[in-house]
Amino acid sequence: MAPPVRTRQSLSKDRFVGYFAPLRSQTYNESTQSRGGGGGVGSIRSIAWNPLGSLVATGSSDRTLRVWNPEKPNVRFSTDLKGHAAGIEKVAFNPVKDAELCSVSNDGVAKFWDVRTKACVNEVRDLGNAHSLAWAPDGSSLLVGNRSGGLFRISPTESTILSSHPQPVEAYQMSFCWSGEKVFLPTREGNIRILSYPELEPVLHVNHAVKAGESDEFILKGHTAPCLTTELSPTGKYLATGGGDAIISLFDTQDWICKRTNTRIVGPVKSISFTFDGRYVVGGCEDGPGLDVTQTETGEHIHTFKTAGPCHALAWAPTRYCLAYSDLGILRIIGLDADRK
Repeated sequence: MAPPVRTRQSLSKDRFVGYFAPLRSQTYNESTQSRGGGGGVGSIRSIAWNPLGSLVATGSSDRTLRVWNPEKPNVRFSTDLKGHAAGIEKVAFNPVKDAELCSVSNDGVAKFWDVRTKACVNEVRDLGNAHSLAWAPDGSSLLVGNRSGGLFRISPTESTILSSHPQPVEAYQMSFCWSGEKVFLPTREGNIRILSYPELEPVLHVNHAVKAGESDEFILKGHTAPCLTTELSPTGKYLATGGGDAIISLFDTQDWICKRTNTRIVGPVKSISFTFDGRYVVGGCEDGPGLDVTQTETGEHIHTFKTAGPCHALAWAPTRYCLAYSDLGILRIIGLDADRK
């Protein structure tokens, strides 16, 4: 079992660089032990921490699904979960259960795992070419989206789809508000739809005059290309959205105005992650090396983590300043050295 994890105090922007400057990333390389060289270029599609920050899961295009103990980088201390028939697109731990993991794959199946026993405890089929996944905050249900516009509500305890809500286009990576009452769904038009949950009905404008011919649906407009991913900050103050226009937009959740944008990213934004305190945000893309960290409140560029290649999958730990990311298809984590001090 992984050791208990302490929650770190927040870092000011002046201390952030000094904190990370002397640190080196830890490599978790399974290429010599896994089938077909699972640590190869572009292999890792998704990264997720469990709620305590004591385990990290990676899902790969070669069907490898692995759970790592961050303190033990040797592959023999990891857990290999086998069962998917196609590449794994998204992994996510239940937000209220440290050992329950969900994975979705191009094989059209969502699998639920008890990572302590390696057992697949439930699965839901007929999800199409699934590639996005989000747990409701209470851990009782999930949303799965596929490339054909399918949007499905499923449960970790039911083997059938609870409800289906077809979308006109591909269902990109959605996120929940912390109450679980709303879902933020990105669209190909570069917008973000706000849907009620579990009904998944559009949220309408309130006390807002709608021009003739316009829809009364409440929509956030943040990108000139498809919006690919969304992420709500841990404080709930900001919604971050990433687009094919290589921009991260930050919306204030009180007035839903885009307060600032990050334009330093060089390619389509595939993933976004906030630090546990919500002070800093980083985005991952498939083009160009380096991970740029910006301060959430000001949009100021704070630090760049150097990488060997593009890093489109990444995730900050939920309890400390540790960043897990894929670099040339290999899992790396930075911040563990400081955490041990």
